[in-house]
Amino acid sequence: MSPPRLIVFSSLFPSDEAPNAGTFIRERMFRVARRLPIVVVAPQPWSPFDWIVRLIRPGFRPMAVSFERMDGIEVHRPRWFSLPGLAKRYDGWLLARSTTGFMRSLNARFGADIIDAHFLYPDGWAATRIARALGLPCVITLRGSKDEWLIGTDREPKLVEALNAADRLFSVSEALKRDVAVRLGVPADKVAVIGNGVALDKFTPVDRDEARRRLGIPSDAKVLIGVGNLIPTKGFHRVIPLLPALRLRFPTLRFLIVGGGVSSGNNAAHLEALAREHGVSDIVQFCGRQPHDMLKWFYGAADVFAQATEFEGWSNVFLEAMACGLPVVTTRVGGNAEVVTSDAVGTLVDWWAPEQFSAAVQHALTHPWDRQAIIDYAAANTWDRRIDRLVAEFQALADLASSRSGRTAAR
Repeated sequence: MSPPRLIVFSSLFPSDEAPNAGTFIRERMFRVARRLPIVVVAPQPWSPFDWIVRLIRPGFRPMAVSFERMDGIEVHRPRWFSLPGLAKRYDGWLLARSTTGFMRSLNARFGADIIDAHFLYPDGWAATRIARALGLPCVITLRGSKDEWLIGTDREPKLVEALNAADRLFSVSEALKRDVAVRLGVPADKVAVIGNGVALDKFTPVDRDEARRRLGIPSDAKVLIGVGNLIPTKGFHRVIPLLPALRLRFPTLRFLIVGGGVSSGNNAAHLEALAREHGVSDIVQFCGRQPHDMLKWFYGAADVFAQATEFEGWSNVFLEAMACGLPVVTTRVGGNAEVVTSDAVGTLVDWWAPEQFSAAVQHALTHPWDRQAIIDYAAANTWDRRIDRLVAEFQALADLASSRSGRTAAR
């Protein structure tokens, strides 16, 4: 039985220009690539008017090289025509229209068995149209708030079309399966829940004194950390106003914010102004975006991971922090309860209860955590278990498609 060959289709994928975009997709699918042949197609949105937007938002749509090999795997980045603003509602059609020819040419050489798409719209919707044109089955992975936000908008019918057209659906959390797929009428048994994992070779405990020496943090400080894109949904702006009261209890308090802006926005200036407004700019440290192999030093310098997220599908940063020995304080939204599963690894706070969140942070800073138990919990959520399930799912779908093709040929 030959292993199925996959074309991974996702407009969100890392590049030199956006190194942290879609790293969770690369981590997952490059591990699949150790078992199955894959190529990656990461279409880049483009329009002749992008330069106008960059006058206001310099980081808007950074253009990466059209082709490269990452860890020996082909990554293609064909451009696709996408108009900013209200015309985004046509992204699905434009993405399919712009990339079908390229996918057909690539597949003539590669010989794929499955198209593996990530996010429902526009990527998943376009992928189902391309798959139909190429006569291939299509899988879509529901990945996060991007899929849920579009419910109730003029793009909801496209979400439904993509869900129904896909041959198989994956979801990174039960919450996404329930709140997106089942809510929009998809039978529950069409969706397999396969969460993300943590890379223990990158996220591991380090000596705290050494970590703090590297970052210039006093050894006696109480340190909070949050990691993510500097956008409103990650909730940094909700934690900063809590710091003055926390500082009264913990005079040596520090808050590390690790992350940067993305093409859709950058909240850094607002966060810096908010820190000044609340008189805590001296204890809020903006660390910028960090490579994955450096993050362990930032986690290692902290006492508690605290993030007041508004939406989450499955947040890998929680597992990363736990793998480095940190308890997590976060909100009870999306798939967070599927990562922070017990009081032994952290605390969940209802959305949005600032006094409760502050109390949970105070508790976390004083509680005698069993750090090794937190590390062991993260270690039980490595990528290996996820990849076994994914490979089995891909093989089953390829076998089913081959069987159907054989029956059709016989008829």
